[in-house]
Amino acid sequence: MSGMRPTVYVETTIASYLTARPSRDTLIRAHQALTKQWWRDRRPEFDLFTSQFALDEAGAGDPDYATKRLSVLGALRLLEIGESVAPLAERLLKAGALPFKARLDALHLAVATANGIEYLLTWNCTHLANASLWRKIEQTCQSGGFVAPTICTPYELLGSKP
Repeated sequence: MSGMRPTVYVETTIASYLTARPSRDTLIRAHQALTKQWWRDRRPEFDLFTSQFALDEAGAGDPDYATKRLSVLGALRLLEIGESVAPLAERLLKAGALPFKARLDALHLAVATANGIEYLLTWNCTHLANASLWRKIEQTCQSGGFVAPTICTPYELLGSKP
């Protein structure tokens, strides 16, 4: 997946934060604003991808918001769910890199990893953008012959323009 621009896998929480009404929770509202800022200012600098896993997840719940989430993700290129994705997700779960209850998160990570994506963009800081899990995620991917993407939030990928 190496091209002129860095590649980013857009996980479901990004579409949710872009389309949800502003949260009453101050931190989540700030995350929503940062997500919109990244989407507006930095998105053109990256090649964006998502997966059928994200589309399925985004399509659940309130029909109006599901439609909005799907319109965001539907505009992105869809990654192939190749034969190595499910075994890599299982490997991540069995190794304890992610808890078994986070099977869908393991699938997001596996499809991004198997397709050589450089960044996985998420607000899921419990199972994905979690520094305490990172080393185990990285080691598990490497032991399977893969390079894990950098898992980050829009805030971490905002950077500064040159």
